[in-house]
Formats: sequence, C-alpha cells, structure tokens
Amino acid sequence: MSETRHGTVTLEIEDGIGVIRIDNPPVNALSAEVLIGLRSAFDRAQAAPEVNAVVLTGNSQTFVAGADVSRLQKIADGAPLDTPGVPRLPELCASIESSAKPSVAAIDGFALGGGLELALACQGRVGSTRCRVGLPELALGLIPGAGGTQRLPRLTGVEAAIELMLSSRQAQADEALRLGIVDAIASSDTLTAEACRFARELADGRRVRSETLARDDRLESAAAQSEIMARARAGVAKKYRNVTHPSACLDAIEYGLEHGGLAGLERERELFVAALASEPARAMLHLFFAERTSGKLPDGIEAGARARKLERIAVIGGGTMGSGIAAALLDAGRTVSLVETETERAEGARARIEKIFQSKVDKGRLSAELAGERLAALTTLVGLEGAATAELVIEAASESVELKSRLFAELARLVPSDTWLATNTSTIDVTILADASGTPERVLGLHFFSPAHVMKLVEVVRTPRTDGRAIAEAVALIRSLKKTAVIVGNCPGFLVNRIFMPYSQLTGFLIDRGVDPYRIDRALVGFGMPMGPSRMSDLAGLDVGVAAGGILDAAYPERSYRSPLRRLLVEAGRLGEKTGLGHYRHAGGRAEEDPDLAEFVQRARELAGSPPALEISEQEIQRLLLFGVVNEACRAVEEGIVLRPSDVDVAATLGMGFPAYRGGPLRWADFIGAAAVRAALSEWRERFDAPIFEPAAYLTDCARAQRPLL
Repeated sequence: MSETRHGTVTLEIEDGIGVIRIDNPPVNALSAEVLIGLRSAFDRAQAAPEVNAVVLTGNSQTFVAGADVSRLQKIADGAPLDTPGVPRLPELCASIESSAKPSVAAIDGFALGGGLELALACQGRVGSTRCRVGLPELALGLIPGAGGTQRLPRLTGVEAAIELMLSSRQAQADEALRLGIVDAIASSDTLTAEACRFARELADGRRVRSETLARDDRLESAAAQSEIMARARAGVAKKYRNVTHPSACLDAIEYGLEHGGLAGLERERELFVAALASEPARAMLHLFFAERTSGKLPDGIEAGARARKLERIAVIGGGTMGSGIAAALLDAGRTVSLVETETERAEGARARIEKIFQSKVDKGRLSAELAGERLAALTTLVGLEGAATAELVIEAASESVELKSRLFAELARLVPSDTWLATNTSTIDVTILADASGTPERVLGLHFFSPAHVMKLVEVVRTPRTDGRAIAEAVALIRSLKKTAVIVGNCPGFLVNRIFMPYSQLTGFLIDRGVDPYRIDRALVGFGMPMGPSRMSDLAGLDVGVAAGGILDAAYPERSYRSPLRRLLVEAGRLGEKTGLGHYRHAGGRAEEDPDLAEFVQRARELAGSPPALEISEQEIQRLLLFGVVNEACRAVEEGIVLRPSDVDVAATLGMGFPAYRGGPLRWADFIGAAAVRAALSEWRERFDAPIFEPAAYLTDCARAQRPLL
C-alpha cells in the first residue's frame, strides 16, 4: 500500500483502489485547503496506472458536513467569489462525474450541502447505518450551488428532491436508500471495504456505470413534473414571504429538466451567486454563526472534565410544559422521573407524553421500537420523593411564587447536595426561589418555550450566586436535546419575554389610537412574523398575558403602557383559543375576525381617554412595534443580561419567530441603521409624549458613534 498526503486529504492506493480520505475536523468542511487537497489527490489517482477506481470518504466522524460557511459569509459581505489557486466545487464535481475511472462515495456520518453534492457526482454511493444526507442551503438563504438542484432530482425523482431541499431536512440511512441517494448500506466498520468492492465492480464492468447527471430512470413523466412544480410553487408562495431563494431553487430545478443537466448547472450557479449576494443570505449566515456561539460559557466558567453528563432528571409538574420538557429529555435518551401531586395527574402526564411519541411514530420520524425504549425510561410518581435520586430537577409547576418557593425549600432538603435545582418560570425572579432553597448556588432557570418538545430555544438563567458548574452542565444538556441554549442574566421576563414586552404594549398603544387590531396583525405577518400580536395573545391565553403583563409593568413602570382592551376581554370571558373567543373567533382550528371585537375596542379607547385617531402606514406599524423590541433589546445588552448582542437575535428568532431572513432584531436594525432607529423613537417620544419610546443608552451611543449594534 502506498500513501500520499495532500494537506488535509490523503490518498491510499491498495489493490487497484485509490481511497481518498478527507480529515478536516471537526466537521470536515470543504475549506480551501480541502478543495486543493481533493483536486491534487484526485488528479494523482486518475493518473496512477495502478488505480482502477476511486473511493472518496471522510474521517471516523463524518463524510463532509458542508461548505466552509465562514468563507460563504465573507463572500456575502463582498469578498471575491473565487480564490486564485483554489478549485471551485462545481468544477471539481464535474471532473469526478466525468472521469475515466469511476468513483464511489463512502458516507459515514453527515453528507450535507457541498458534501452531498460531492457524493452525488460519484458514480456510486454507499452509506453507513448512521449516515445522514441533505441539502440544507435554503436554511442559509441560499440554494445548492454545486449541482444539487440537478443531480438530486435525477436520483430521487423531482418530488422527493424538492421536498428535501425546501425543508432543508436530513434523510437517515434507510430513507436515503429508499430514495436512491445511496445505493447500499453497510456498517461503519465495513463501509470502506464495501465501497471498494462497489468501485471494483464498476471498474471491471460487473456493475453498470452511470453518471448522475445523465440519469432519467427516476424522473417522473413530463406531465407529472409539471404538476409537481406547480404544487411546489404554490406552496412556496404560501409559506415564504419577502424572500426569493426558495423560488430560485425551483427555477434551477425546472430549468435543468427543460434544458438538460449541463444547462441546469449553469443556471444553478447564476441563481446561487445572486442568492449569496442578497440581504436574506447575509442575515441568515449571521444567525448561523450567532447560534453556534450562543451557548459559549461566560468568562470564569469552564466546562472542564468535571462537568457531568446529566442522566437522571426529575420534572416537577406534568402539565403541558412539564410533559413537553419530559418528552424532550426522553427523546435524548435521558432517564426521567415525572412528579405530580395526584395519581390522576400523573397518569394524565404519561398519556400526554405517550401521545407526543405516538405522533412521531405516525409521522415516520421515530420507529415504534425506539419510541418504546424512550418511554421505558419514564417513571411517573406522586410526591417529591420521586426526585430524590435526580442529578437535576426541573420545576414546571404553576406560576405561583408561594408554591415554587415551598417546592424549592423541600427539594433542597430532599435531593443530594450536588443536584442542581432549575425552574422553568417565565416571570418569577429566580433569586427568590434560590433564597427559598437555602442553597442558592444550586439554583438556576431553564426557561423552555412552549411546546417544549418542539421549540429549540432554552434560556439558561443564572443569578449572581449560581455555581458555574450548574451553567456548564445545563448548557451541555440543552445541546444534547438538539436545542439552543442562550445564557441570560436574571431579570423580570429574562430576555425574550422582556424584549417583546413593548411589542405587546405598543399594539395596545395603536389600538387605543384607532388602529384596527386585525390590520396590525396583517402588517406584522407581512413583515414575516408567524402571527400578529393579537393572534399570538389568543394562542397564549389572554388571562395568562394579562397576568404576565402585570408583572412586567410593575418591573418596568417608567416605560410601561397598557391598553385596557385585553383586561376587558378577560372580564368578558374571552380568553382566546381555549374559550373559542378572544380577539378572534376560534372554531375548527381556524381563527376568524370577529365583528363584536369593535365594541371592546371602542370601550378600551374611551377608558384610555379617547386619544386622537392615528393615520399610519403598514411599514410604520411594523417599525413602531419592532423598534420597541430593538430598544428594549439594547437595554438588555447595556445591562449585561446577554453575554453578547448576537444572543438577542438567536433568542428572538427561535423563541418568538422573528423572521430568520431578517437576521434578528439587532441585525435588522443594523440594516436600517442605529441612527435611523433612534431618530424614529425620539420623534415618537416627542410626538406622543410617551416614555415607552425613550431611546436606550446603548442605542444612542451606537447611533452617535455610527457604530453597529452587533
């Protein structure tokens, strides 16, 4: 056997097969060095007479998890598209596909984005049982740019390829085999040997060689393709607002179907370059990196070797939130004790958790066998004694200071001294519960968002006395749940609920000035929010919102504004979805505008002093509400509630659905300009004589220094 090294890429030649191995940890990204090494190793293998075929593989962890995203970000910000001396991935894929000697990709772990495109260019693909493949470029505001829009449909059929690309999801081994993305499955231990056998069969003619770009055996008929594209375009128009890259992805696919794969590659490249230069791509690339740094521990806290992997966890309270938290923990392979006050409540919690897992099975996201294994790790108990052996306790009881304080005092006496005590409260000062426990160093907040088994964000709340090891181990746990941890300081509302406090308050401010609540909702949906503020209030429950709003109003009285409208609706029993009436009329899963709301709006205006009706544009509605969010976020930054400004953008996007293609509140504000945001707030402050618009000091400093907020 001979071996040559080409930077991060090696070429091993044995028994007629050249095995090209990429080893660029941690994720084997296609950096400039990797691309140079691949080009050199591939050319050497093609030129070596003793090589009959090539196997392309990664390291022991993954095949290739994608392009070098940091390089993409630099290009999006204006760096040259091409670097002298560095091969372009599309040309490298083309040369692999058309080479005289066949190539087989041995995929262990992830083959995503450019990594999958590299594999698609090979004449065969063997995946390990743990392989995961996908083209997630749309999640970055991009489209596949190295042949993905052309080669994937020719392997899977157009309909399956469109679904994978538009969803940015990953297909696991069995699905990848069924769809035709891989030709065979092997264990990780035998993967390279199986890929070598496959390559020999291609080389000696025992297996028919075909170039992916020339295949049409999996393509639907022309008529079916037309129907599929029409459905996909209708779905894109309905789902995606204010962005063009999903339509561009469909354009590239359709062009290749109509004009052939080679022409499709050229069109794909044009559309990829245009997407990369767009503001949505810059915003979403910003979020990509912001999310990966959001869980970085603060100075003075080291995870170290002492950080435990928390395995045994108790959840106190089995309502909607507690059941969701328990399901998320079980899904990550943890042992969970769910504690309730009564047997009937415990049984209800178990039923809710079983329903969550059954839904996963029904949707094909989890096997029935694995769901059973996960549920076997759940114990439902009555009484706090069920938490006695836990390494972490997460309290998800009713939002009562007295109840939670009593629980923390009892838990501190019951559990071992190295057990962390966490609260899922969204409004209560964590230091109150820490003091009640008598061991404040053990107490932290783990604020999940509902539904907890779905939502990715968890606010990890630290008090000045929380042990750093508790934060480190909690962050590691959250990551293992495939969620994103944002470390925040303790204050009323923590981060997300606090910075969106003005969003709710300013909605009432506009309603009291004659702006139709439904028009406000439509304006914010037009901006890209998943639903408007009044619709969101109905979903959460108006009584819950009024109670939480009262706590926040009391915490920040100097800049509070509260319309009487929601209180009037609560007094009338209109609590939102759960009662069928709120701002909207709810029936059959639908929310419809209710003419009767006008009477409540008129009464609220009278109680507010009948301020003059306001003429306002849709854009000004959007900016008035969201500049309030930006302003409060700036206060959170200046107070040190967040470790870094980019954490605001991650939390707002994952926790409240702020549109990712705008990059989060601070990234969006930087696009507009800090000076322009401050000027608008100052104008409204003077115009309405309303302290809620008073610009934050951090915003003012950035505006005057012409410095970005991020």
